[in-house]
Amino acid sequence: MKARKVWRPLVGVAVAGLLLYPASSGAAPGRTPRSYVALGDSYAAGPGIPQAVGDPPGCARSDHNYPSLVAPSLKLPAVRDASCSGASTTDMTSPQSVGSTPNPPQFDRLDANTRVVTLQIGGNDIGFYEIAYTCAAYNPNASPCQDRYVRNQVDELSRRITSVGPRVKDLLRRIHTRSPDAKIYVVGYPSILPDTGTGCWPTLPYSAVDLPYLRNVERELNAMLRAQAAATRSVYVDTARPSTGHDACQPPDVRWIEPVFGGSGVPLHPNAAGMQGMASAVQATVRAQDRK
Repeated sequence: MKARKVWRPLVGVAVAGLLLYPASSGAAPGRTPRSYVALGDSYAAGPGIPQAVGDPPGCARSDHNYPSLVAPSLKLPAVRDASCSGASTTDMTSPQSVGSTPNPPQFDRLDANTRVVTLQIGGNDIGFYEIAYTCAAYNPNASPCQDRYVRNQVDELSRRITSVGPRVKDLLRRIHTRSPDAKIYVVGYPSILPDTGTGCWPTLPYSAVDLPYLRNVERELNAMLRAQAAATRSVYVDTARPSTGHDACQPPDVRWIEPVFGGSGVPLHPNAAGMQGMASAVQATVRAQDRK
């Protein structure tokens, strides 16, 4: 998700870039090799996880993000990681401004020989960092999140999630068109918040009053992604269930998501263990599909 602008003082995103594995000898001369293409935002890119890789730096892409961990098991000659911190659905088909060097449209990495695609997108479309900042509570008994987003029985975040659904569906259809032989995996977002209880304010500065609401926002976002996957002959990858109990309130050796305060990585983003957990979820889903 978006690791810039609104919460810049809290988020020190490391430099990273485009991961592109060259074709192996398995590709015939003069032919585009069969490929795995990774698309998505910072939850795919892995900002702050060593080692950052090169081009463009503003994408903050790690060579230990889940696409790089999944790639060897797919045994495809080429890997094209287009993921970029801050990406939204618009950046799939348009250049993304990430400093002096833009990230090209992520769909540019797709072609007719693409065989596997992972897509993780939608968090920035609903305003992830706006939400993270707005919902932070200076009083543990307050409810700034619901006060801001639920008015006159209208839930603004639910409305945003509903509105981004058709855009995700359109992207999936376009991927099928560009890469008709590809299996597409829509990767959901892992659990940021503890599944039960009152949280860990102020390390994670969200009040016990707002926590149930915020949990539901993430569940609704993942439910939308699951529904769009099902509607487009794509496959949903559930990362929320395996990450339960590894939320940002857990100790450093347990958590997959870094807290806002007192963490060692980019706040509210997966750490190295989280990327490994997400990679395992993707690999398990791919194996299940291969058995069908």
